[in-house]
Amino acid sequence: MLSKSNFIQIIKNTPLISIDLIIENKEGKILLGKRVNEPAKGEWFVPGGRIFKNETLDVAFKRTTSTEIGFPLKREAVKFYGLYEHYYENNVFNDSFSTHYIVLAHKFKVNEDDIKLNNQHERYQWFKISEILEKSNVNKYTKDYFL
Repeated sequence: MLSKSNFIQIIKNTPLISIDLIIENKEGKILLGKRVNEPAKGEWFVPGGRIFKNETLDVAFKRTTSTEIGFPLKREAVKFYGLYEHYYENNVFNDSFSTHYIVLAHKFKVNEDDIKLNNQHERYQWFKISEILEKSNVNKYTKDYFL
């Protein structure tokens, strides 16, 4: 595990690589969480997480799905949705430097009864795509997935 000071240096000097989970239920609604941490604190965002050094994409995907929705999924069992970049003026620690993410987005359907959510978000809610695009407190990068 990285020390806080090492992680700060990484955020200051390199992009972070992450996985975003575009999760759809049987009604076609998308799961979003209201973020409790910066960047994008207080905004609705898809679940996801960063990839760790020396972690394969398959292992990172299983860990991220397990952590974010309560059960592991294999990356080859879902649809790769695309490669994205997210830029934030702040970071998880303070506002004095920016954060840059390279995001590997994946989309899949689940039975919402199977999901056990973590505490990375204040709350979770299922949204119609039209609601995602209309709401002012849905993060712009989440909206990009549906434009």
